Amino acid sequence: MTRSFRFLLLGLVLSTAAAASTAETGSFGKFPRELGSYVNPSSGGVWDVIKSRAVAEPFNMVATAIFLLAVLHTFFAPKLQQWSHRVERRHRARLESRSVETDRDDDGRPDEVSFAGQTLHFLGEVEAVFGIWALILAIAIVWAKGLQTAIHYLDDTVNFTEPMFVVVIMALASTRPVLNLAEKCLRAVASIGGGRPVAWWFSILTIAPLLGSFITEPAAMTIAALLLARQFYELKPGRNLMYATLGLLFVNISIGGTLTHFAAPPVLMVASVWNWNMTYMFTHFGWHAIAGIALANLSYFLMFRKQLLALERNAADSDAAGEERIPAWVTLVHVGFLGFTVWMAHHPVMFVGGFLFFLAFAQATAHHQKPVELRSPLLVGFFLAGLVIHGGLQGWWIQPVLGSLGETALFTGATILTAFNDNALITYLATLVPGFTEQLKFAVVSGAVTGGGLTVIANAPNPAGQSILQRYFPDGISPLGLLLGALLPTLIVAASFMIL
Repeated sequence: MTRSFRFLLLGLVLSTAAAASTAETGSFGKFPRELGSYVNPSSGGVWDVIKSRAVAEPFNMVATAIFLLAVLHTFFAPKLQQWSHRVERRHRARLESRSVETDRDDDGRPDEVSFAGQTLHFLGEVEAVFGIWALILAIAIVWAKGLQTAIHYLDDTVNFTEPMFVVVIMALASTRPVLNLAEKCLRAVASIGGGRPVAWWFSILTIAPLLGSFITEPAAMTIAALLLARQFYELKPGRNLMYATLGLLFVNISIGGTLTHFAAPPVLMVASVWNWNMTYMFTHFGWHAIAGIALANLSYFLMFRKQLLALERNAADSDAAGEERIPAWVTLVHVGFLGFTVWMAHHPVMFVGGFLFFLAFAQATAHHQKPVELRSPLLVGFFLAGLVIHGGLQGWWIQPVLGSLGETALFTGATILTAFNDNALITYLATLVPGFTEQLKFAVVSGAVTGGGLTVIANAPNPAGQSILQRYFPDGISPLGLLLGALLPTLIVAASFMIL
């Protein structure tokens, strides 16, 4: 990525932060309609409430239909990627038959590319799916409600702080000094098992998710995925083990952030409203999460024991000691920037401004760095931005569903609904339901974090993990493969929260 393009992208991120932070409310009607403004039928069940809200605001059905089409699109993304590869291969074959050079010209311009192939590739990028359908949603809002309403919704109502935070925290967590520090810490744990790949597998999938309670889940996901890529996926394990590990990673990260009240998005949505502090989180959620992670890891180890023990040591790992040493002060500055970003996680102007200072520091210490990777973080931010745009219009049906369920049903319902929407939205909507007892509050939050590994859209950090690891899946990460890989850990975690 050229320097000018990199700073153009940073300019776009900064302008988005400014827009999200300084927008002022327009003079037109509320959109979406406030949930408290609906008049629920005096008799009937939850389905009657949903039907009455659909009649009161017909656009609800349009927004939900577009959202469901976006979800279906994610299932077809791997197939679109395969089609794009075929179109690209045919295009290269035509160029070769015409004796056209396929290398870059001397002036740096790329040679002729296949527009159809590039378009299919873009449509097959899971990170782009919800952004693509957000454009369709915006057109629908303009058509049904007017341009000013669409601008008001995107500029004033939707909160883009979390997508921007994920972009910055991913870029910081994937730097060479931070990754080396995390690797040294996990190497000490893995050394208990002789530094074998199975020991790395255990240490990464156990320690990294729990770090999410302190350095935030997106940072923990980035570090865990990068280390799994180097210490596990590079060894080319079997396909079933690859998906099992991916599902296990997503589930563990989702529950690993519940030891504290400030790191996991679904907990953040309710902590201040329900007065949950760190002591409450650890005594009610933390030990369940630790037990769930340990049991899920042990179960998959027993299931794939032969394959895990057969993996050979990574040559890159054995040579790690020969890498150039990074001065401690450089690492400490990186940790400082990481800590500042976590501290200012709810203030985009502050953490984006801090990131710009970090880029200056990275340039000044370039000989201790690797190039700052922005493509993957920006794609993940684009994914989450599209998701919050759609998610903001789904409360009309999610809220009555949650409010109609008992404790066990609420836990199960929150787990299932999370698979089709971000778990932070599920817990946020729960705060709008009056009369929730402590048992119901526990059920909805534990259910939301339990289901956070079932799909890529279930938990905000999941797109980051998928973006980092998808190169090890030749045909792309299959949503069905991820679902099956996460199913057993999800059931184990559910038992940990509801039975232990």
